[in-house]
Amino acid sequence: MTAGVPRPTIDTSNPHPARVYDWLLGGKDNYPVDEAVGEKLPPEAKDAARQNRAFMNRAVAWLASQGVDQFLDIGTGIPTAPNLHQIVQEVVPSARVVYTDNDPIVLRHAEALLVSSSEGLTDYIQADVREPLEILEHARGLLDFERPIALSLIALMHFLPDDQDPYGIVSTLIGALPSGSHLVLSHASSDIYPELAERVTAEYAKGGIRLGFRTRTEVARFFDGLDLVEPGLVTAPGWFKATARPDAEGSGIYAAVARIP
Repeated sequence: MTAGVPRPTIDTSNPHPARVYDWLLGGKDNYPVDEAVGEKLPPEAKDAARQNRAFMNRAVAWLASQGVDQFLDIGTGIPTAPNLHQIVQEVVPSARVVYTDNDPIVLRHAEALLVSSSEGLTDYIQADVREPLEILEHARGLLDFERPIALSLIALMHFLPDDQDPYGIVSTLIGALPSGSHLVLSHASSDIYPELAERVTAEYAKGGIRLGFRTRTEVARFFDGLDLVEPGLVTAPGWFKATARPDAEGSGIYAAVARIP
């Protein structure tokens, strides 16, 4: 475990991003402190949570349809059906999925994440994205790092301000993946609806949660050196790899899928 990043315990006196997100999605696995943060957020926050989830569903289903059968999902959150493994194993029953989150309450629900298809496998590690080497070491126990892996970072990196080295962390994770792997990432914007972004940031800060919303250019940096899959870096509702028309719904969330050359 990386020094300086303590293993968290369940703290019902302070809000946690995974539990606030659960509340925004209409879940029940949260506490009054999490609800208090969620209730102060603008209504668009619920839209953003839903859009993030829908983007993840479309992106991993498309990757599975392209033959990708290994997934490393960091910042998993409290299980919300359908879970990532349910989506990809419907397409590729033998798919393997490793889930990671730093909220101990997610560990309590790990059984829901580990109910794999008979042909596939799932695993769960309680770890922090700021511990990328620990996550990679554990993931190697289930995933074959000689074959393509999809790395999923959904609505996660904006919880790491610049002083926590978000770009270095993503670079470390990507650097361990073989050619032909993919990065699936969504991230809150600071420049689409700047006043709304400032309000959300301020409300989270009152709960002791620091945010690092970013501009499109700053989000694009996470994909440096990678090949963006069409339609490129767009808002979450606009990301489609199917015959369906992109959703015209407004969104403050950037999203993209990119291939590692």
